[in-house]
Amino acid sequence: MEFAEVVRRRRMVRNYDPDRPVSDELIDRLLDCAIRAPSAGFSQGWGFLVLTEPDDRARFWTATTPEDERDEPDPWLLGLQRAPVLIVALSNKSIYLDRYAAEDKGWTDRDESRWPVPYWDIDTGFAALMMMLAAVDNDLATCFFGIPPEQTATFRATFDVPSEYTPIGALSVGYPAADRRSPSLKRGRRPLTEVVHRGRWRR
Repeated sequence: MEFAEVVRRRRMVRNYDPDRPVSDELIDRLLDCAIRAPSAGFSQGWGFLVLTEPDDRARFWTATTPEDERDEPDPWLLGLQRAPVLIVALSNKSIYLDRYAAEDKGWTDRDESRWPVPYWDIDTGFAALMMMLAAVDNDLATCFFGIPPEQTATFRATFDVPSEYTPIGALSVGYPAADRRSPSLKRGRRPLTEVVHRGRWRR
């Protein structure tokens, strides 16, 4: 598929065909694209928790869904729960601080204030987007969604996630089923004339 077509076809899909499994080969293809994402200092401070077994996915949804939402889950949540694959993308700040304290970088104090933005989270987000684009190229669908902050500790305990890794979001992966498009799309895509400023910021 042409790259421009991959970009045009990428969208958040919230319902999946539960009877069509995703092969290990395809999952590895997505992950191989993830690790080709850019990272500051080639730090590669990311990790990916892949959940394909039904019991593991069920544990994920139990761990990450607030208790008051479990009895009557949102219809979109029910659709996401049909995805045969979940990939949680996690960032590791300490890997970046260690990398930039190395001799070729020279920030020996590991001072986090040197970083204008948290590149560990940004780079892990890049990796997630690489997987989303790779999924489209392989006729798969994805949705990127967050883990509620109040559920993070339960998620960590459930899957033995080390404290230095922070989940920045999860990807549902599978073959798409009939899906209700988000009503937010009615807002339309902002045109380039509104978001691009050339030479100086246009007021």
